[in-house]
Amino acid sequence: MARLEVHIGNLKLKNPVMTASGTFGYGTEYTDFIDLGRLGGIFVKGTTLEPRQGNNYPRMAETPSGMLNSVGLQNKGVNYFVEHLYPVIKEYDTHMIVNVSGSTVEDYVACAEKLADLDKMPAIELNISCPNVKEGGMAFGTSCQSAAQVTREVRKAFPKTLIVKLSPNVTDITEIARAVEDEGADAVSLVNTFLGMAIDVESRTPKLSTITGGLSGPCIKPIAIRMVWEVFHSVKIPLIGMGGICNWQDAIEFILAGATAVQVGTYNFIDPAASVKIVDGINDYLDRHHLASVNDLVGKMIVK
Repeated sequence: MARLEVHIGNLKLKNPVMTASGTFGYGTEYTDFIDLGRLGGIFVKGTTLEPRQGNNYPRMAETPSGMLNSVGLQNKGVNYFVEHLYPVIKEYDTHMIVNVSGSTVEDYVACAEKLADLDKMPAIELNISCPNVKEGGMAFGTSCQSAAQVTREVRKAFPKTLIVKLSPNVTDITEIARAVEDEGADAVSLVNTFLGMAIDVESRTPKLSTITGGLSGPCIKPIAIRMVWEVFHSVKIPLIGMGGICNWQDAIEFILAGATAVQVGTYNFIDPAASVKIVDGINDYLDRHHLASVNDLVGKMIVK
């Protein structure tokens, strides 16, 4: 059997398959469907310093080969997470990683400081790329200066593995990746959702209350893979790839493009067991191709 272990900063994963924030709750919602211990990690729902109600309904809309969402980081705040959710999820036999967001740099730092004190919280994912909140979110991820600033300040407050989630809604994603790498990011995850919209032609109204929202699903996969490939050739830190992954073939594509690990997102809504099926598929692929380790595939796309 091939070795599936990979490293993201100081974080050792039993395999490269994780679940994306906002699509897997806190893991507890999926315990009836899969053994969470089989996953490399779980990125839990986006967490902010203060509670957020999220955006008004409707805030989800199906699109061809994908979906739009404008949930708006609805959560009960980091204090609630620490007191009520962490005691439960820390017992799972996998890495639990919190997706951290904020409206100001100070919000990000304060939230990260509270999480740094948790023994079984080995990493955070800094969300500077959410396209469906009015303040903060994507604003920090669309310029090198702001991305560097928030990464630099959070790095001072969080000594463990720091992953920065990049926005695809930029002219050159490699510039942002290099900026956060220079400020101490241990890894980058990419890509977050694309800014999109949909209109109900009968009522002539937007399908989302916020008019625009984040587009995810299989429709974004080719663009996401291209961005992973570009960033892989621009930075030295590990990449976590995501964007429309539905099966093991999709995951292998991202790994060949340069991703050390992957996140499964929207497809969790279609098949709650998709992530563990992908783990098995990657293992079978490595055996069939007589590869000793999944690391032998990272960035090894053959260009003829």
